[in-house]
Amino acid sequence: MPVVNRVADLAPDIAAWRQDIHAHPELLYEVHRTAALVAERLKEFGCDEVVTGIGRTGVVGVIKGRKAAEGQEIRTLGLRADMDALPIVEATGVPYASKNSGVMHACGHDGHTAMLLGAARYLAETRNFEGSVVVIFQPAEEGGAGAKAMMDDGLMKRFGIDQVYGMHSAPGLAVGKFAIRPGPYMASGNRINITVEGRGGHAGWPHQTIDPVVVGAQLVVALQSIVSRSVDPLEAAVVSMTMFHAGDATNVIPDKAQLNGTVRTLNPEVRELVGKRVREVVDGVAALTGAKIDLDYRAGYPVLVNHVAQTEIAARVAAEVAGASNVISDAPPMLGAEDFAFMLEEKPGAFIFIGNGDSAGLHHPAYNFNDDAIVYGTSYWIRLAETQLAG
Repeated sequence: MPVVNRVADLAPDIAAWRQDIHAHPELLYEVHRTAALVAERLKEFGCDEVVTGIGRTGVVGVIKGRKAAEGQEIRTLGLRADMDALPIVEATGVPYASKNSGVMHACGHDGHTAMLLGAARYLAETRNFEGSVVVIFQPAEEGGAGAKAMMDDGLMKRFGIDQVYGMHSAPGLAVGKFAIRPGPYMASGNRINITVEGRGGHAGWPHQTIDPVVVGAQLVVALQSIVSRSVDPLEAAVVSMTMFHAGDATNVIPDKAQLNGTVRTLNPEVRELVGKRVREVVDGVAALTGAKIDLDYRAGYPVLVNHVAQTEIAARVAAEVAGASNVISDAPPMLGAEDFAFMLEEKPGAFIFIGNGDSAGLHHPAYNFNDDAIVYGTSYWIRLAETQLAG
């Protein structure tokens, strides 16, 4: 089955919702306007239940289909979209560009939300399935672990979700194409926060100081070498030190330096190994230089692992929508992190990417969700629900 005809009719409305959300981006859990818009639409569509405040500002809609035949298992499918934006100054130049200074939808969450709203509208109209579809609109994917917050509020148990699915925009993948793989697909993300306390002084007498800039530079070099010299070359891992702040004058050696970075891995054992080596490197540089170094090493999102059976289902449904030649079912894993991983730890499901065409990359000031992808993503959600809950 190709793109759903009704979705083609709904596409202008879905694009309008998307562009409105794009113009009013919100960060992390502060997605109050977006959540209110979502809840209002779900009520208009006639969802059987609309619940707000799950995971602080998340929204859940329940759409009940036909009654299952006597003795048949009643199943509930969860479909998830994220709502939050990023602290980036937009550079798209589109008419509906961000009205909130320094905040923009640079990761496609506006499109994710709009496509799931479109699917909810269709499913509430037709109800051509048995059991229930639970549409999940999540805050704080961008570093706030909103998925975990919703689950801590009882998302899965409260709504009886049996399987859960997610979708994400993919720049560089042609519009009308999908990409997925079974097993580890996206990386775990740990955070490195380091404070170096040295002894400041005059830049002309460095021998009287413990220079935190030099100490920090040694840390950067040593930490970046962990992967090349401690991790099996056949395993995937990344250590990226992305922030280094120290000093305010050219003739003053400062007292402190602050370094921050991230660790990405696709294997729990490698994740543990890299964390151990980070601590050893910090302790070693402290002993070598005499500086006091405080390490705050925080576990972030876990590895996103697609379940095999559900991945096969997702790929098959995507092929029904876009054609088998437009579905990459063995896409390479990637080292971006995604908090949908928390949901997949609790329930079977799969996470799929949908093509955004030749656009700027994710988290780039010029990124914009491609509205031409709407018919494919919305149709995918609809066909997935109708296929999985066919009776």
